[in-house]
Amino acid sequence: MSTPLSRTSASVKTRDMLIGALLRVPGQAIQRRIIKELNAAGFADLRMPHMPVLQFPGPDGVRPSALAERAGMSKQAMNQLLRSLERLGYIVRSDAPDQGRARIVRFTKRGRAVDAKMIDVLRDIEREWSAELGARSFAQLKKLLFRVWESPLSR
Repeated sequence: MSTPLSRTSASVKTRDMLIGALLRVPGQAIQRRIIKELNAAGFADLRMPHMPVLQFPGPDGVRPSALAERAGMSKQAMNQLLRSLERLGYIVRSDAPDQGRARIVRFTKRGRAVDAKMIDVLRDIEREWSAELGARSFAQLKKLLFRVWESPLSR
């Protein structure tokens, strides 16, 4: 019989962490690093709340409703983020060809520059993680995460 985990971070030992935290905490650290480096690269107006739109696979060519579903948020909340990114010059929304009233999101030149910078940052992070964990362990980690990604576990 297992004992319930305490919710206070001071009393949780690393070995007691469950899979949700083990995936969430590094993911949040990666997102914070991306925003920090984007800000330093001249995209100072981007913030963490923009990440659901910018994160892989990105918004280019996607309908706002699909972005909302992907991010697990309401259409209204997603449209608020899209308005913000549109005002800041990272995206445009336009009518989807042959789809009635449907709209699609497209990166602007500035948005494509952000996307390219994010890829650079993520490659740097992967190199750092590989150096920290060792190339073999990092490759194994990615292999296991790909298996989870492609399985029904992540649906």
